Amino acid sequence: MNRIAVIGAGTMGNGIAHVFAQFGYNVNLIDISDSNIERGMATIGKNLDRQVKKEQITEEEKATILGRIATTTDMAKGVSDRELVVEAATENVDLKLKIFKDLDANAPAECILASNTSSISITKIAAVTSRPEQVIGMHFMNPVPVMKLVEIIRGYATSDTVTKNIMETSRSLKKVPVEVNDYPGFVANKILMPMINEAIITLYEGVAGVEEIDTVMKLGMAHPMGPLQLADFIGLDVCLSILNVLHDGFGNPKYAPCPLLVNMVTAGKLGVKSGEGFYNWTHGTKELVLADNFKK
Repeated sequence: MNRIAVIGAGTMGNGIAHVFAQFGYNVNLIDISDSNIERGMATIGKNLDRQVKKEQITEEEKATILGRIATTTDMAKGVSDRELVVEAATENVDLKLKIFKDLDANAPAECILASNTSSISITKIAAVTSRPEQVIGMHFMNPVPVMKLVEIIRGYATSDTVTKNIMETSRSLKKVPVEVNDYPGFVANKILMPMINEAIITLYEGVAGVEEIDTVMKLGMAHPMGPLQLADFIGLDVCLSILNVLHDGFGNPKYAPCPLLVNMVTAGKLGVKSGEGFYNWTHGTKELVLADNFKK
C-alpha cells in the first residue's frame, strides 16, 4: 500500500498524516473546512521544524515530506483511489458511523478502512459497511510522531489478511503494533481511563489537590506526567466520552464518570484545547487553577 487518506486534520489526524508522509506514503488529508486543514498543515510544519532542529531530518527531507501530503475538503474525491483510509474524526459514535457509510460508498472495493477510535466498537463501525472484513482499528497515541504504540483492534469480522497487512504497515512507520480484541476501551483506555477517573474522584473528594495528586503518580509510580495533566492533554471531553463508552459497554458502576468531570465538560473546561482544565494553559504554560473550582 502506498496511497493513504486520513479523515480529520485535528491533533490525531495531522499527526497520522505526518507520520505516513515521513515514511514515504502518498497522503490525502481530508477535513470539512479549509481552515481546519490550514491549522493541521501548520501543525505538521511546526512538528517537522522540531525534527529538523533535533537533526532527525534535513530541510530537504522536510520539503519532501510536505510534498507527499495533498489536502481536500471533498471526501468522495479524496478517497476515490486510496488503498487505506484512516479515520481520525471526533470521538463521536454517530459521526463515525456516518463517515464509514460514506467511505464504504466512495472508497475502492479493495480499500481497507481503519479507525483511530480510542474506545468505540470496531464491530459496530464495520457493521454499517458492506466490507466488515476490511474494517480495523488503528489507535495511534498522542503525539503521533513521537509515540511508538499503535493498538490494532480486530472487529468481529476483520480478516487475518487485513490484520497482518495493517500490522506490517504500522511497522513500516517505525511503530510497535499490538493486536487486541474488540471490547470497550480496548486495552489502553480500559486501564487508563479508570485511573484518570479515580484521580478526579480523589480531587473531588478533597483527599488531595491537583499538584499533589500528579506529583504522587509521577514520583511514586514513575509516570512521565500525572493523570490530571494527562487528562488535560487528552481533552476532558474525550475522557468523558470514553468513560461513557466503558460504562455503557460493561454496565459496571466502576466506570461511571466522576461528577466533577461531567461538570467541567459541561462548563467548557476541556483542558489544553480550551485553555483551562485541571491546569490553566492560557499562556502556553501549565499553571494551577484555584482549588475552590474543584470543590463539590
